[in-house]
Amino acid sequence: MTPEALLACFADAADAARDAVGGLTATARRGRTDRPGQYDLDVVADAAVLDVLRPVGVAVVSEESGCSGPPDAPVTVVVDPVDGSTNCARGIPYWAISLCALDAGGPLCTLVRNQATGSVTTAVRGGGASRDGASLVPSTVKAIGDAVIDLAGMPARPLGWKQFRALGSAALALCDVAAGGIDGYIDAVGIHAPWDYLGGLLACTEAGAIVVDARDRPLAVADPHARRQVLAAGTTELLAELRAAVAP
Repeated sequence: MTPEALLACFADAADAARDAVGGLTATARRGRTDRPGQYDLDVVADAAVLDVLRPVGVAVVSEESGCSGPPDAPVTVVVDPVDGSTNCARGIPYWAISLCALDAGGPLCTLVRNQATGSVTTAVRGGGASRDGASLVPSTVKAIGDAVIDLAGMPARPLGWKQFRALGSAALALCDVAAGGIDGYIDAVGIHAPWDYLGGLLACTEAGAIVVDARDRPLAVADPHARRQVLAAGTTELLAELRAAVAP
């Protein structure tokens, strides 16, 4: 499939997930499954997304249902049907679907949609990144003392930032780094799986921001068991300060 065809499929999957979650009552959105950390809404959204992805013949790696589809498919789609599930459950308008297609060359194309606002970030390898049709440009902030940083988990000590946020969706936060709304991103505890960061990774890369694992492990993986400590920044100078700040 071409990137354009994949993005069209991703848009359909995003619509399906949005509609599935939208059909739940406020009380039902807070329901939990027996799996730690999983909401009923995650399962509902996942089923809707798989109904769209399965017919196109891609392999799928989903946070909620693991691996499915043909294992020898040339394209693997890594998906988080609801990134920011707690925000969604509590009516906080910062939650997303994140879909990223990988082929033999790594991340190929991605779509991250804020399902509460409808804002869509897309990126294609070698083709740039955009949000709602406008090209993304990251921040030029170089010093952590001047930076607004989004956090996943709390660092062991204050890191000297100008301000911080803990917004609750890695995919959206990385897209905000790509767009320059957030200067940097820190995963303080190394909790991110590929479905959390791959969509935002490609958006950042195509926009000119930098995303790394704090221990320099590869990020372009579809292994559902992989976990990474993701750092991102709009400039190499700020990234170096973030690395130093979280170093053991």
